[in-house]
Amino acid sequence: KALKHAAQKFFSMENGARKGIPKIIVVFLDGWPSDDLEEAGIVAREFGVNVFIVSVAKPTTEELGMVQDVAFIDKAVCRNNGFFSYQMPSWFGTTKYVKPLVQKLCSHEQMLCSKTCYNSVNIGFLIDGSSSVGENNFRLMLEFISNVAKAFEISDIGSKIATVQFTYDQRTEFSFTDYTTKEKVLSAIRNIRYMSGGTATGDAISFTTRNVFGPVKDGANKNFLVILTDGQSYDDVRGPAVAAQKAGITVFSVGVAWAPLDDLKDMASEPRESHTFFTREFTGLEQMVPDVIRGICKDFLDSKQ
Repeated sequence: KALKHAAQKFFSMENGARKGIPKIIVVFLDGWPSDDLEEAGIVAREFGVNVFIVSVAKPTTEELGMVQDVAFIDKAVCRNNGFFSYQMPSWFGTTKYVKPLVQKLCSHEQMLCSKTCYNSVNIGFLIDGSSSVGENNFRLMLEFISNVAKAFEISDIGSKIATVQFTYDQRTEFSFTDYTTKEKVLSAIRNIRYMSGGTATGDAISFTTRNVFGPVKDGANKNFLVILTDGQSYDDVRGPAVAAQKAGITVFSVGVAWAPLDDLKDMASEPRESHTFFTREFTGLEQMVPDVIRGICKDFLDSKQ
């Protein structure tokens, strides 16, 4: 409970956390925890916190009866590689253990959990601007992508956002290098003008893979493409989507109204069920925001295991 609270609340900008500096929590535990540490460990990793567990002394017999999980250290630390766990036999004579622990905490390059889905991804949004969408629904699409973008730490050293609108043609609204603050990205999304036209989704995927993701493909961030469409594509979507995935881009497809499920699944990365979303009404996009963010974070964590 304490670890989860500290990971979620403690490291905010208001509390003095600084960009680009590793976040570290050292948990001193005398004996054993009496609640479950696994979920707290996952939350801490998602927030980019490097968790060290320092266990002091052995558990007493009565404590052993309360332990929910004997392997709690392996599940709570930043990485189960021996580096993030540390043992002190007792509280007496702890001074000789301080220096080796401090040396670990100063090993900047070994803080593997500083990189998170929130600060280490490029997310490209491919937005359907076809005539069937309409001006009002197009605004709801922009609101959806704003709400997804809001969750991420956008900066020159963090996550980056790009958007492309498509009909028969494609228009890069802004690329990954255009804006390096969240405010500017959100403002740019608000100012996107609706094109209106046909629906050539396959061409749009190829265009985005080449022109938007091409320049960042060798960067450190993991690449994601979120496709928003309300209808049937006039061209093949499967080939371009497979090419995008081969280029290292994880694809989420979000369909609204008349978007055929087969098309959505053909575009989505594997496992398709968790990368495909659909809603009958444009107002339903709002409920999908947390699911898409969670999906991106899950893929990010899985790729780092």
